[in-house]
Amino acid sequence: MFDLVIHGGLVALPGQAPAPFDIAVSGGRVAAILEVGTAAVSARRLDASGKLVMPGALDVHVHLGHGADISYPRAASDARSETSAAASGGVTTIVPFILSAAEHSTIFDEIRAVTEAGSHIDFGYHLIISTEEQLAQVPRYIADYGIVSFKIFMNNRGGEGKRLGLPDIDDAFLFRLAEACARNGGVLCPHPENIEVVHYLRQQVMAKDPEGLNGLSSWNESRPPFVEADAIQRAARLCQAAGSPIYVVHTSSGEALDAAIAARQSGVSITIETCPHYLTHDVTWERGTVGKINPPLREPADREALWAGIASGAIDTVASDHVHRTLAGKEGGIWKASPGCPGLETILPVMLTEGYHRRGIGIERLVALLCENPAKAMGMWGQKGALTPGFDADIVLVDLDTEWTLTTDDVRSDAGYSIYEDQTFKGRVTNTLVRGVEVYRDGAMVAETAGHGRYLRRSLQA
Repeated sequence: MFDLVIHGGLVALPGQAPAPFDIAVSGGRVAAILEVGTAAVSARRLDASGKLVMPGALDVHVHLGHGADISYPRAASDARSETSAAASGGVTTIVPFILSAAEHSTIFDEIRAVTEAGSHIDFGYHLIISTEEQLAQVPRYIADYGIVSFKIFMNNRGGEGKRLGLPDIDDAFLFRLAEACARNGGVLCPHPENIEVVHYLRQQVMAKDPEGLNGLSSWNESRPPFVEADAIQRAARLCQAAGSPIYVVHTSSGEALDAAIAARQSGVSITIETCPHYLTHDVTWERGTVGKINPPLREPADREALWAGIASGAIDTVASDHVHRTLAGKEGGIWKASPGCPGLETILPVMLTEGYHRRGIGIERLVALLCENPAKAMGMWGQKGALTPGFDADIVLVDLDTEWTLTTDDVRSDAGYSIYEDQTFKGRVTNTLVRGVEVYRDGAMVAETAGHGRYLRRSLQA
């Protein structure tokens, strides 16, 4: 007897357009994909008639913090609010960053415990590597904690890292981290910017617009696409020489995308990520400073270049780069406002609305972007990312034709706002299951599932 059978829906199996199947679940995993009408005894049945049944999305670019500090969670409530936002939007796994100047093993167990205490969904962690002590421990982080992904801020030079409490680094440090990834089964995730050029350009732009009256246009002009593209090609070349794969985060422009594609064509093992806000917003957005993000929102032509990369298959993953600071951080004008925006609860609705309905991008392509490819790139394939027997039963039911408008009252993140407020979406999550357990049901969180989420050891060798 199965624990659960989900019946009546159109099921998105790997690489296929949605088709009628039933899904059997036992022990928290997908037990079988059944032809419609197959006799199956189960303890419970869930009617998915008229709905899309897809794997839960994996958001592998998340900043989970505490209040205005986005270094890492400090209390169970930090995980509870943000994973509620995630689950309501069909995200069943997140991989946030740990940012600290401390050697990570001294704080990791506490961070894991705090996250597990509040999380509704499963999670891993990336480590940001910034110090010699951290770099020396990369083999241990992989072996002991199952952490395989390591971020480096290429812009931490000339004192830039002080804002985050981190030391300056250089390209040799990046190369040594890439070597450590290659030797031990890790992947390098660089934040790509040529910061020396940014410092020069920022002085020029601020001289022309000291009050930041040009808002998002000035922010974009101070960190233009070519400084992103330059850093991508440099990091990719260093990773190739070291023998490490590279995962390029938050690709924001057509020029940066071209640089990443060129690296791939030259033989680099590269995964290209973009974010929903670069697919929907640009420098003309009327709310100005609220849209300050790093990399900046770009020109409309960049937005369309990224959609072309989605359609062609050049872009591999879409992730939110979720930051849950409140609007208080946006005060002081474009030069002083904090960068980032929340996005966990809207990543799937954005892709359904703008990708599937508006641009005709197939559900199978969206499943690859949001589920399959992130799982493969981040060492979770075989457990997450597909409705396949043996995989975790992370399952999302979506009413594809429901239209709804996001209001401030709908926002579950403790950021308390969304850049998509008052926007009408088409396609709404109705149910979210994590390892066979409903954590979101008929538009409401299942409160008692706080703490259901578990930490995921990951391996790129699988």
